[in-house]
Amino acid sequence: MNSDAKIRDDVIAELDFDPQIDAAAIGVTVHDGIVTLSGHVPNFLQKLAAEAAAVRVKGVRGLAQDIEIKLATGATHSDEELVERAGHLLSWMISGPKNGVKVRAEDGWITLRGEALWAYQKQEAEFAIRRLEGVKGVTNLITVQSHLTPGDVRGSIKRAFHRSAEIEASHIDVLVDGTKVTLTGRADNWAQRRAAEQAAWAAPGVSQVVDEIRVS
Repeated sequence: MNSDAKIRDDVIAELDFDPQIDAAAIGVTVHDGIVTLSGHVPNFLQKLAAEAAAVRVKGVRGLAQDIEIKLATGATHSDEELVERAGHLLSWMISGPKNGVKVRAEDGWITLRGEALWAYQKQEAEFAIRRLEGVKGVTNLITVQSHLTPGDVRGSIKRAFHRSAEIEASHIDVLVDGTKVTLTGRADNWAQRRAAEQAAWAAPGVSQVVDEIRVS
């Protein structure tokens, strides 16, 4: 097992290596494999990229995110502008929710409401809004409508696990309650856990994934 000092050095190196991130103002501490990121970045995408970079590092058991967003000069937009720009962007999406999305902004934080048939449509709507300049965060309350049985959903996810080269399917169990999926069991590393979670999100009719997989 890597020491906390080694993990910290590797996380810092990964942050510096990622071209999406200006890591100059990001602090990194590690205790018992749990990484804490602090400091600030100029936009929401960099905050998410920093989180993704940290969990890619071998030996990381968990992440505490304490990075603030300090918008660059000239990047601030009114809530009215953000709502208008978000609405236009969503209306042009090919694979986004077709039943309409309501957008609300408060102090740069965007809330999305509406309905989608697939979780990926809900996710793509959020991903699109994340890229808007001036956005400080996104709360995604879009719901996913499903007419499938829990057995259908569970079977779809388990088959996806078996197809994946990254996932040891026998070590992970799937519990389906309506449109909510709970994953339990263990994974060899954080990447395997993330792959299992992504496979669950890709199943039809899934609106929530609770990841309780242990990283051993």
